[in-house]
Amino acid sequence: MLRIASDTTPTSAPGWPLFDTAATRRIEQDYARQLPTHTLMQRAGLAVARLAMAIAPHAQRIWIACGPGNNGGDGFEAAAQLKALRPLSQVLVSEVRAPQHLPADAKASWLRAQAAGVQWVEQCPEYMGAQDLCIDALLGIGLQDKSTTKPNTDQRRLLQLLQQVQRSSCPVLCVDIASGLNADTGQYLTELAPTAVPEHHPSPRHTLALLTLHPGLFTSQGRDACGQVWWDDLGYSTWNAQTPAAAPAARLSTRPTSGSQPARPHSSHKGSYGDVVILGGEGLGHRGLSMTGAAWLAALTALHAGAGRVMLALLDAEHRTDQAISPWPEIMLRQPQAQDWHSATVVCGCGGGQAIEPWLPTVLQQAPRLVLDADALNAISQSASLAKLLCSRATRQQSAILTPHPLEAARLLKTDTQSVQADRLRAASALAQQFQCTALLKGSGTVIASPASTPWINSSGNALLARGGTGDVLAGLTGAIWATGCTAEQAAVQAAFRHGQLADEWPAHIPFSASVLAMHLG
Repeated sequence: MLRIASDTTPTSAPGWPLFDTAATRRIEQDYARQLPTHTLMQRAGLAVARLAMAIAPHAQRIWIACGPGNNGGDGFEAAAQLKALRPLSQVLVSEVRAPQHLPADAKASWLRAQAAGVQWVEQCPEYMGAQDLCIDALLGIGLQDKSTTKPNTDQRRLLQLLQQVQRSSCPVLCVDIASGLNADTGQYLTELAPTAVPEHHPSPRHTLALLTLHPGLFTSQGRDACGQVWWDDLGYSTWNAQTPAAAPAARLSTRPTSGSQPARPHSSHKGSYGDVVILGGEGLGHRGLSMTGAAWLAALTALHAGAGRVMLALLDAEHRTDQAISPWPEIMLRQPQAQDWHSATVVCGCGGGQAIEPWLPTVLQQAPRLVLDADALNAISQSASLAKLLCSRATRQQSAILTPHPLEAARLLKTDTQSVQADRLRAASALAQQFQCTALLKGSGTVIASPASTPWINSSGNALLARGGTGDVLAGLTGAIWATGCTAEQAAVQAAFRHGQLADEWPAHIPFSASVLAMHLG
């Protein structure tokens, strides 16, 4: 979740702009030139100090781990501000680099902390408890900065403090981003040291992003590492930072975009909200397992999400009699060979198994709006002719949305899951460019990318969704939203947000499953 620690409000494009490290550096340099010397770091330190007091109002001890660059300078400045604001509290600082080797701004803040009476300690005191606070000002977005690898930087000292921060039993407030994370990708930099990648975080995590928001806060390992994200723009309007030198790398979806469906007019009818056809559900797959449930879930979702009509074409050659009666009479069962694909939004692949492949040339050429999921994606990844048909849809003014999880994305990109997860924004964008469609890369911080626009990172969702069937629900939801008349990108962004939002708001007393999730979409 994102909370705003300033009066910033959106003024132009939808979604919160996310800037990569290079763009943030350019914005920082531009802004610093407009201000008196040291002003930007003083503002940053004050913002950290104020949030620290809000997070831990009764803390008797605040320990700040300060790194070798300007992130450490923000920590020194926060220490000075905290000592002035809370003179009765113990403000403790541990540093990586000797003051004579610090950057000029950081050294000035170090001197201010000394003058304020801050206490220097070698490491995190053992007596720190759950009511106290730890502030991580070790690396921030400076992880990729060359200053972290200068010979006078004690890497062992840095790692020692980093491990203490990560194992802290008291709440942790990270400055800019959790140290050790790549701000562009949300991945821990394992080259720093294998021990720098924590298995879990034993205490509540907060992160104060300063000046800009970063993609790594909201995807991959960043969501767990950074916890509750706060943002203070320090007085700089990033909404106006739209020059090529500082264009957003992505946008954060925190609510449905402008293409969301308005209240339905009284004069509307079922034809106003489109037909959704689900093609999938192999009766007995190659492992002898029935996969019809996946297709039913997608159909049930499309029904409850508001599609005008929902048709289900099951790939169940051996059990055709099972199609005679639907448990939901509103879902119309069709034989695949009798279905007209030219006028509907088609959701293809849910539980399709190997039986989906013979149908793909037809739907790829005929369906005007096509959501490709699961086994449809696997079949395309193994067939150059199917991949060519998918790419050619754009030339025929036909749209497609791919909804892969990381392994399916890796198969499509001819790489491995680790490479996809290492840079989820890049992977989603590569899928969109390669197949000229909208790609919805599922996972922690779902990424939505289209060929000619800035990618989106979805802010909703949690680990409740980490169970079988929820991907089929997302595919059906995407198809239902798309059928109402919005663009492919709008459908993908809205579906991902709504899907995760339901999980975020799920009542603790209601057991969670994919089918119950589908029926709550209304």
